[in-house]
Amino acid sequence: MLNAAVHRGWEWLAHHGEISPSTPGRFDFARLGEGVSIGFPIGTIYGERWISIGDHTLIGTHVTLAAGFVPGLDLGPDVIVRIGGSCSFGRGNQIIGHQSIEIGDDVFTGPNVYITDQNHSYDDLDMPIGRQWPENNPVVIGDGCWLGTGAIILPGTRLGRNVAVAGGAVVRGEFPDHCVVAGVPAKIVRRYDPEEGWQPPLRGGSPLVSLDELAKLSEGELHGLELLNQRLREEAG
Repeated sequence: MLNAAVHRGWEWLAHHGEISPSTPGRFDFARLGEGVSIGFPIGTIYGERWISIGDHTLIGTHVTLAAGFVPGLDLGPDVIVRIGGSCSFGRGNQIIGHQSIEIGDDVFTGPNVYITDQNHSYDDLDMPIGRQWPENNPVVIGDGCWLGTGAIILPGTRLGRNVAVAGGAVVRGEFPDHCVVAGVPAKIVRRYDPEEGWQPPLRGGSPLVSLDELAKLSEGELHGLELLNQRLREEAG
């Protein structure tokens, strides 16, 4: 009974602790659109006056949303962190803006993604890097992008529309629409050509599992499992 009560109590806290357009926290933001939910437990949030979030965007638990170096700064008249509508941000994300972070509509992320438009400089050879004045460079993430778990988006990054960023990638620079970037530092590993389709094509020219094979698996047929194993062995070979 005590265990059940604890879990019910936590569910109550999670529901009533979120920030949404129906809670007082909405007044702190430059804009908190219809249907927005910032999950509880809430991460570090400050500079809300310079943060705008579009309609129906969902933000997971333990997410940091920050504008400015520390709370209480006057950052001027313009929005610094602008998040579009119908986005979904995984737990533990950190979005930290100082000059300009623009995130488009329908952007999805895995957990623990880090996005910032500021980094320390290292030009002064006699001063510790952590004490040197940081440099800002705007970040733009286009509509429909997907950022995998643990991806790091550094200052100056510009992602086009529907760019897939592999988990753990460290991204800096400009990347066109409809491409896949991966690695440290991130590079284009696949892109869409209007005439030739996705390049390079998948190995074997077809997905690892066909629709027929999936149908057989869903029906519980062992033969489907054998086909799948055979295909995977061929791809690995």
